[in-house]
Amino acid sequence: MSHLLSIEQLSAREIHQLLDCALRMKRERGAHPSQPLAGQTWALIFTKSSTRTRVSFEVGIRELGGYPMFLSKNDIQLGRGEPIRDTARVLGRMVHGAIIRTFAQQDVIDFAHYSGIPTINALTDDEHPCQILADLLTIMERLHGLDGRKVAFIGDGFSNMTRSWLWAAKHLGFELSVAAPAACQPPAEFLAKLNAPNVTITDDPAQAAQGAHVINTDVWLSMGQEDQTAKELEFAGFEVNAELLIHAAPGHLVLHCLPAYRGKEISAEVLELHADTIFQQAENRLHAQKAVLTSLTE
Repeated sequence: MSHLLSIEQLSAREIHQLLDCALRMKRERGAHPSQPLAGQTWALIFTKSSTRTRVSFEVGIRELGGYPMFLSKNDIQLGRGEPIRDTARVLGRMVHGAIIRTFAQQDVIDFAHYSGIPTINALTDDEHPCQILADLLTIMERLHGLDGRKVAFIGDGFSNMTRSWLWAAKHLGFELSVAAPAACQPPAEFLAKLNAPNVTITDDPAQAAQGAHVINTDVWLSMGQEDQTAKELEFAGFEVNAELLIHAAPGHLVLHCLPAYRGKEISAEVLELHADTIFQQAENRLHAQKAVLTSLTE
């Protein structure tokens, strides 16, 4: 694996290898037998703000022996209109890898191409692969695997999170049911490309949650959409709350990638009831990303 640009581009074998490595990283934390990033500097190029992504990558790089260099859009010439390809060709001669959190997926693809160094998608408008790997790791730990499991995603059916979940279901074969308002569902051409009979799309949250072992949600307005407040009206009835969870399987998990807006996509009661799982999910960003970093140096 040369880069991590999307879940779409991974194979089932690569996903399983990353998850196995993440479990090992978690067990070995504080006592890693090797330092695969020793002597390396990795650039974190963020044009979108972050808490979990920045902290987990900076800590992970240091724990693997490397040096993180954080670069916001105000720190480099991208913020003044320099083309991504020029920034990539400069940094590719100076640093050993790059982690990019931005808007356009094409920017991450172009950076990987022109820089010639390992590149990680730390979130774009299209996908959030690092988060999905952490979510899958949490499910493995809590439910001991995905075989025979049903995952429900309640909320925006075509956000970066949902798209990554759709590709994960395609590759790994678990049942995925996405409940979203009609205006926020994946378009027909995307579903045709996905071609995954184990995926269902509905506008009924209770139907999606029926028998689900994992109930997943995210903010209704993704980063950069905060001014689209009218969009929130589409999501009336899509809150993950106690009433909805009646339909889920016994012993179900509730996941939320955070930050969470209580009283909107998830009730305060449900979030606090499942806080141990949700914050384990947040912690697992560190271990999953250390697995990615390790894999890109092998």
